[in-house]
Amino acid sequence: MKRLCIIALIVLFGATITEGRTTARKKAAPVGKQTAAKEAKEPQLPYKAYIVVEANTGKIIEGENIDVKRPPASITKLMVACIVMEKLATGAAKLTDQIIVSKNASKIGGSQVYLKEGETFTLEELMKAMMIHSANDAAYAISEHVAGSVDDMVRLMNEKAKILGLNNTEFHSVHGLPPEKGEKEDLTTCNDLAILAREILKYPKIIEWTGTITDSFRNGIFVLSNTNKLLTKFPGTDGLKTGYYSESGFNIVATAKKEEIRFIVVVMGSPSGKIRDDVAIEKLKKAFSQYKMLSIIKKGEVIDKDVFLVDGKYRKIKGVTEKNFLYPMLVDKKGDVKKEILLPEKVKGEIREKQKLGEIVIRLDDHIIGKVDIVSPVYVPKANLFTRFIRRLGLNI
Repeated sequence: MKRLCIIALIVLFGATITEGRTTARKKAAPVGKQTAAKEAKEPQLPYKAYIVVEANTGKIIEGENIDVKRPPASITKLMVACIVMEKLATGAAKLTDQIIVSKNASKIGGSQVYLKEGETFTLEELMKAMMIHSANDAAYAISEHVAGSVDDMVRLMNEKAKILGLNNTEFHSVHGLPPEKGEKEDLTTCNDLAILAREILKYPKIIEWTGTITDSFRNGIFVLSNTNKLLTKFPGTDGLKTGYYSESGFNIVATAKKEEIRFIVVVMGSPSGKIRDDVAIEKLKKAFSQYKMLSIIKKGEVIDKDVFLVDGKYRKIKGVTEKNFLYPMLVDKKGDVKKEILLPEKVKGEIREKQKLGEIVIRLDDHIIGKVDIVSPVYVPKANLFTRFIRRLGLNI
C-alpha cells in the first residue's frame, strides 16, 4: 500500500512538471512574437509634416501637422532672400554691390562655394550661390553686407516674421546650420513657410534664380548645382528651396505653375531626399489634377443695375468691376459659386473715375471667398446749381 502511494505521488508530480513546462511554452510563445515584432524594423513615415497651398489666394488645399514647429535647416535662407529683395526694392541695396568676403564668412562650413577672406563678389553672384547652391558662406557674406552684421540680419528676419504673421517661427541663424552648443535652433512650421513662400514669390528675380538648374561661379571655375531636384522631376517647378541636417530631416518648399494656377508644397522631416521629393511630387500632381483656376469675375464687367446720381450731370450710371477675381476650384464645384451685388440706390455729389460705388461678394458653400469693388467707369461732375435745385423740387430735369 505504501509503495502504491509513492508511485501515485511520482506520477502526479511528473504530470505537474509536464503541465508546467507546457504552460511555460504556451506563455513564452507570445513573448517571442513580441520580441520579433520589436526587432522588426518599423516603417518610416514619409514626412513629419506637410502642407499644400494655392499661391495666389493662400487657400490651404491639404496638410498634416501644419503648425508643428520643426527646424527648417537651409530653408532659413528664404527669409534672408526676402530681406534682400526688400532692400533692393527700396534702393537700399543693388545687385551690383561689391561685397568683400570677411574672415568669419570664409569659415562657414556645410554647403558652400568656398569663399576666401578678401575675395570680392557682386551681391547678385552671392545671391545665386545662396539660392541655387544653398551656400552657407554666401548667406553669411550677404547678411553682413545688407544688414551690417549677421546679428542684425537675424533681427530683421524675426521682425519680418512678425509682420507676415509667422507666429510659430523664430530665427537664430542666417544659414540654417544645426546649432552649436549654447546656440538656439531655427524653428518654423509648414504653414509659416507657405506664407513666406507666397511673400517671396512677389519678386520675379527669386524664381529666376531658384528655377536655374546649373550656373557658374568664380568666373566659371565653380559649378552651382541646384539642390532642388524637382526642377527636372516635375514639369512647371521653378522653386524654391531645400534643407537638411540629421535632426531636421529632409525638407523642401517647392512651387510649380501650370497655366494660371500655382501651388506651393512644403514637406518637412522626411527620412531621405528621394522620399521628400516623391511626397512633394505626389502632392503637386494631386493638386493640379483636382483644381482649376476659375475666372469668376473679369475686370471691367458692366453691372446691369443703375445707380441714381442725386447731384450728377447724368442722372444714372452703371458701375464696372475693378479687377479680375480668380479662385482655385475643385473641378466638380464650379457651379456652386454665388455672387451677390451690393449697390446703393443713389449716390450724392460728384463721381470720380474709379470711385467705389459698391461691391460684389463671392460665396462658395456659404463661405465668403472674396470681394470685388464696383467702381465708376467715368468722371461725372455735379450738375449746375439750378438743375440740382429743380431736382430737389421733385421735377424730372
